[in-house]
Amino acid sequence: MTKYVELNVRSEIGELEGVILHTPGSEVENMTPGNAERALYSDILNLAVAKEEYKQLSGVLGEISQTYQVTDLLANVLTNNKAKENIIDKVCQMEPQVGVKGNTYCIKDFLLDQEPVELAKLLIEGVPLKADNLTKFLSKERYAMRPLHNFFFTRDASISVLDEVLIGKMANGVRDRESLIMQAIFDYTPEFKTKTVNAIDKKVVDPNCMIEGGDVLIARDDILVIGNGTRTSTQGIDFILTQLLSQKEKKQRHILVQELPSQPESFIHLDMVFTLLDVDKCMVYEPLILRPNKYQTVHIIIENGKVVNIKHENNLLEALKKLGMDLKPIYCGGNGDPWNQEREQWHSGANFFAVGPGKVIGYARNIHTLEEMNKNGFEILRAKDIIRHKVEISDYEKYAITIEGSELPRGGGGARCMTMPVRRKPVNW
Repeated sequence: MTKYVELNVRSEIGELEGVILHTPGSEVENMTPGNAERALYSDILNLAVAKEEYKQLSGVLGEISQTYQVTDLLANVLTNNKAKENIIDKVCQMEPQVGVKGNTYCIKDFLLDQEPVELAKLLIEGVPLKADNLTKFLSKERYAMRPLHNFFFTRDASISVLDEVLIGKMANGVRDRESLIMQAIFDYTPEFKTKTVNAIDKKVVDPNCMIEGGDVLIARDDILVIGNGTRTSTQGIDFILTQLLSQKEKKQRHILVQELPSQPESFIHLDMVFTLLDVDKCMVYEPLILRPNKYQTVHIIIENGKVVNIKHENNLLEALKKLGMDLKPIYCGGNGDPWNQEREQWHSGANFFAVGPGKVIGYARNIHTLEEMNKNGFEILRAKDIIRHKVEISDYEKYAITIEGSELPRGGGGARCMTMPVRRKPVNW
């Protein structure tokens, strides 16, 4: 029987007690070079290799924390007939070709007839198009309902903020079903004991509102650090601001906004250039986070349900230091050659996932980044050795666990992107 934890996440680095994962399946492989861009990929992945690499991530996390698989959680939700009908209705509203009566592509009745486990699989891996008439036979589409190619990046569609879940308002419609599924999981799994907040549930929502979890970092329970770029808009950040204002807390809360470039695609989210590693250390892509450049850092101060100040800061680390978080930066790609920095940032070298203070997971391929971490007191451990119990992580105070990454990084993300924490222990600041 699944052991559930009550949702509570108040930092990026607190000791991990629960995390949601999604092992990549056929939805990752069911694309071609011709439609990869539509699926938000610049390349197509070898699923067999990607799954072996992913086993290292899920295996290590299984040694450390309670883990949950999206497919299992969704199948459990779908045993509730009311939830099942609600989810399928929303899918049909979201993707008209799925559920419009009289439409040759209509598959609503087919979905309603499926058992929970099979339906969960179809909602993620897609429904093949049945060529039972000429239009469908000649169609260039393979799917009546397309696969969710990006879902193994569970970070983006839902965001744990304290004891609530902020549902992502995705920048691209091809990912909207991910948000729908994650909201259903939290709304219909009472053991998680949380409330969801979704911009599309509001009576009025700005059409330019976009929020993705890769851009939202909880530095401390009173500090959110949010990236503003191609996936999270200023309107999306304003929506988060509105939610914080409605709480009317007397103590000050802070939003630090970091502007991001629109190109190259490796700058897709803030966690591709900045992640927290320990109470006093962070990983940075130095050219963007620390060097003078045109990308602004903005500090919003909230108190008693009001914005009391909005101001520019020199950079993210200086702003955090003013708030009592004095972080030593460790450089993605090492402290030196800008080519190494650029190459390793491209392959998610800054994208670390913390399982505790000073205890993180990242890709083995980013050797210059790992060398820099080792110089700063992190023991470098292989995921394979931990899973096979050749190494006991309890023997080490600070470490970086490395997973192999020849295929997974080609999807455009790292360990933080592939994990959605639901509970962490408090941090002794």
